[in-house]
Amino acid sequence: MVLRQLTSSAKSRLQLSRKLAERNIPEDVAESVLDRFQEVRLIDDAEFADMWVRSRAQSRKLAKGALRRELADKGIDSDTAAAALEQLSDEDEEAAARVLVERKLHPGTDLADRSERDKTTRRLASMLARKGYQPSQAFRIVGEVLASRAGYAGEDGPADGLPYD
Repeated sequence: MVLRQLTSSAKSRLQLSRKLAERNIPEDVAESVLDRFQEVRLIDDAEFADMWVRSRAQSRKLAKGALRRELADKGIDSDTAAAALEQLSDEDEEAAARVLVERKLHPGTDLADRSERDKTTRRLASMLARKGYQPSQAFRIVGEVLASRAGYAGEDGPADGLPYD
């Protein structure tokens, strides 16, 4: 059963432990099996965390905060998660956020209209927040993308109303 779980996709030790518990496998037997799988490196939480971070950061454009929460949900300890998250630079994270904002910015949005620009800013910053980006970072990136799309920062400064950092 554990091998079948691992053939479909990599799993953390906690995920496999939960699957065994669902099947009413006695805890001592489950631990013994998982220990053996870990010993022969069929289970490796550090490798799983590295793969998870690469995959989710690339496909979902998630920020480090969201990835850290997902890893914790999968039973990855904070030191292992921190090591896996080191592969993402702050520049990579920002670039991913910019790509998302550019992709989600509706063509034809009237950025000269203050209320439309504010509504778009809130919508895009909220989308980034759901992906784990810090609010100040989200508003700054959205403001910069909107300013570059409009060709100027506007007479009121950046679109988010916050000063540039």
